[in-house]
Amino acid sequence: MAPVKTSRKFSVDDFESVKTSPWEGVRNYEARNLMKEMKVGEKALFYHSNCKNPGIAAFAEVSKEAYPDYTAWDASHPYYDAKTKKDDPRWFMVDLKFVSRATHFVPLALLRFLSDSNSLHPEINYIQEDGLKALKAMDLVGRGRLSVQRVEESAWNAIVALAEKGGWEEMDLKVKGKRPAKSAMTELKPKPARKSSTRKTKDDVKSEEKEEDDEDSSDKALQMKRGTKRKTQGEENSSVPRRRTRAKR
Repeated sequence: MAPVKTSRKFSVDDFESVKTSPWEGVRNYEARNLMKEMKVGEKALFYHSNCKNPGIAAFAEVSKEAYPDYTAWDASHPYYDAKTKKDDPRWFMVDLKFVSRATHFVPLALLRFLSDSNSLHPEINYIQEDGLKALKAMDLVGRGRLSVQRVEESAWNAIVALAEKGGWEEMDLKVKGKRPAKSAMTELKPKPARKSSTRKTKDDVKSEEKEEDDEDSSDKALQMKRGTKRKTQGEENSSVPRRRTRAKR
């Protein structure tokens, strides 16, 4: 069993050290439902948040599918929830395995800068127009507070390229003017045939109960990547292969 953390802070250094970690502490229905769709072998982006320079720091992989988050029953744990019961668990988690660090840390500031850009910059033209378009559509840019998000295949590929090649170090990434709020959510879809927009599932009707902001209850977050093949069943496309992740420190 992977070690459970009793602190809300969990950095890429911690992740690399333990190698495998449960993604406990998710207390948001939408994020929980996304995790329940994850399959072994699907990919994730490890994202640092709640820090001065948030961004994508590493790549991970789902090593165990969703199971009850037992930290919710532990009154001494930071993620304790008195309303959930062992015979009727409300919260779930997956185990993630550390794969590798991003050679170049991909800051949220860069993604927001690109989201507001009308054209590619010479320094990173290797992501091409399709990559720029995919990055603009990422939930991470439009609604960063949700700790578990879908990542489309095209956006995943652009992130991988940025992490491998870098090149923006001398760019001024300050976004001028106020960025318009985005309301659209992307939907998790396990099969490539589905669209990739987000929405809450029917199971979230329970959200009439006040949901706690997942970002406040967990220092790690993750984003999944779609469109990759599951390692266990190569013929099926992974729903949330998502190399989705974001870790907070």
